[in-house]
Amino acid sequence: MSVTLIILLILLGILLFLIEFLLIPGVGVAGIIGAALMIGGVILSYTYHGLTVGNLVLGSTVLLSVISLVIVLKTKTWRKVMLETKIESKVDNINKGDNKLKVGNMGKSITRLNPMGKIMVDGQYYEAQALNMLIEEDTPIYITKIAGNKIFVKLKK
Repeated sequence: MSVTLIILLILLGILLFLIEFLLIPGVGVAGIIGAALMIGGVILSYTYHGLTVGNLVLGSTVLLSVISLVIVLKTKTWRKVMLETKIESKVDNINKGDNKLKVGNMGKSITRLNPMGKIMVDGQYYEAQALNMLIEEDTPIYITKIAGNKIFVKLKK
């Protein structure tokens, strides 16, 4: 077995293992195949080239794996290819000195209130809770109670 093939197996295994670690969540096919290729390369080096070369390949594989992982994480290369989610939306908070909302104000549900959801009152979005019922989206509502930071609503009759 040629040394070139063993090196290619190990490098491909490390690449697949890094792909699994950085891009694909969980234990999947890429990680299993990568680990199998690295282990196979080490076993082939022991089998065809003896104990000394096998030990060198094993040590080099472990060292190269650790170094490549450290380099990828330190240089933040993974952030360029990794999925990223940010939640930048917010719902207005109800403060004690806020006079915008009052009991009896009319509005409409933006999402389904089951029991929590989003409502719109006077062009502003708020998080609200339906009292004892499910309210479908785009339904007229009115505010029945404001307790601290919570708004309670019912269907407009």
